[in-house]
Amino acid sequence: MSNFEGTSEAIILVKASPQVGKKHGETVCCAGVNDAGEWVRLYPVTFRTLDQASQFRRWDRIRFRWQKPKDDPRPESLRVDHQSIEIIGELKQKERLNFLQRLEVSSINKAKTEGKTLALLRPRDLKFSIEKKSDDALVEEKKKFAESVAQADMFNSSPLIPYEPCPYVFKYNYVTDDGERTGTCQDWETDATFYNWSRHYGEQKALENMQRVFGDEYPNKGMVFAMGTHSLYPDTWLINGIIRLDEIRQMSLSL
Repeated sequence: MSNFEGTSEAIILVKASPQVGKKHGETVCCAGVNDAGEWVRLYPVTFRTLDQASQFRRWDRIRFRWQKPKDDPRPESLRVDHQSIEIIGELKQKERLNFLQRLEVSSINKAKTEGKTLALLRPRDLKFSIEKKSDDALVEEKKKFAESVAQADMFNSSPLIPYEPCPYVFKYNYVTDDGERTGTCQDWETDATFYNWSRHYGEQKALENMQRVFGDEYPNKGMVFAMGTHSLYPDTWLINGIIRLDEIRQMSLSL
């Protein structure tokens, strides 16, 4: 008999960069919003082992089996049956702006007071910064991914290539109703953008483009952060997703 308690659906808003943990190996922090307008955090999702048809993106509606975890007290967290994930639709472009506006908050402290560990934050006065990881830290990170893949391949008929961690950390300093904050960006799309530009233009030009786009263009045109707490450090809020508002507004106006 299955230990899973139920089946739910959610619109995906967060797909963070892969991380390696001792218990679940390589996983991706995923989060979305269910039909009741409630945030849900989905784990453990070993995203790169999903079938191609199940590799969801932001705005996809997915269906999944779940149970409440015993090792994660965060109220939104659901332990997901990894193999049950299926994409069943996509949030229409004309509906996205209203969808986000219903979720927006201007204060992390307000979210904390309400007992939440996920929030969609509208930041102000953003300053983007790029920090290079130390050689030792990068080597250790690569080692963890390689070991995780080697262990997973013992049970997987389709071996994975070890994930290549980003050699840079991207951060935002920003202001909310609570005051000034600094957050580390965990959004997978941000890392992927850096790698894509590096392949096309070289690392230095890629860094210049990151600063121009994420440091100037996005803040000037409007953006929100999908924020979430760290599983081991409940007072640490990470930027798990970056959502551009200018694209959504343009789509809404043109439909």
